[in-house]
Amino acid sequence: MEQLSPIILFAYNRPEHTRRALEALQKNVGAADSILYVFADGAKHDGPTQSVQQVRDVLKKAWAFKAVHIIERDRNWGLANNVMDGVGQVMKEHGRAIVLEDDVLFAPHTLQYFNEALTRYEKEEKIMHIGGFMYELDRSGLDEAFVTRYVASQAWATWSRAWQHFEPNIDQIIAQFDEAKIAAFTFDHTMNFWRTILQQQKAEVDSWAVRWYASVFLKGGLAIEPSQSLIENIGHDGSGVHSGINTMFETSIRSTPITRFPRDLTENPAGYAALRHFFKHRKGNLFQRAYRFAINKLR
Repeated sequence: MEQLSPIILFAYNRPEHTRRALEALQKNVGAADSILYVFADGAKHDGPTQSVQQVRDVLKKAWAFKAVHIIERDRNWGLANNVMDGVGQVMKEHGRAIVLEDDVLFAPHTLQYFNEALTRYEKEEKIMHIGGFMYELDRSGLDEAFVTRYVASQAWATWSRAWQHFEPNIDQIIAQFDEAKIAAFTFDHTMNFWRTILQQQKAEVDSWAVRWYASVFLKGGLAIEPSQSLIENIGHDGSGVHSGINTMFETSIRSTPITRFPRDLTENPAGYAALRHFFKHRKGNLFQRAYRFAINKLR
């Protein structure tokens, strides 16, 4: 097998999600020979809350990895700071990493996909990100994996050569955009990425993911993404700090390994069209929108 990359898991206060994520991860080919780093965020109040401690108890069980390094935060860093610091630490030591959060379930061949892609594109400066998630879009014109500007953050991997370009300063990011770049960044204004950028500037959200996507985009970088998702996101059930109940991330999971990777490292036009169409129609009809709004208000 290709050189095995370290895996980074970010966890906080969902012990059942964390347990399921680890159980799925350790079933992957290569997991037993992989190093796992876990950055467990601290409670928001003095002393660990019960759920935070339960997560740490789950992490300390005997998991089937080559080594497990648990970093317990002594205070609440928040997801964005936890991710930025944790990824930076592991990149300095290993030069590349596979990253997931506590609400992500890997299919059994997902780790193999990430490791192969990290090896295959290691010296391709244009490729800055490997994604493992894909929406349930029309993939009839797509191969098993494709090149896109879109940076999916549910489960991903990258190299230190790319992560060094991560720009945490939102004002510096905004200063580099004009109207044409905003249109390209948002798939012709079909997805709310720019609204999230402005919310970040106003401190209404704290998103490392939109800043990473913007950093890759502004550098002219591209991503490798599967045409069918390799992971299941179980966090949009109302349990997460940053997500409500949302069906947008419901997707079918690929049941076989990816064996064909892109050789043409320019953006795939069919992939762009499929993503743009999905983003444009993602909210569904009026009834579906009203139902989601009511559910999130009542939870």
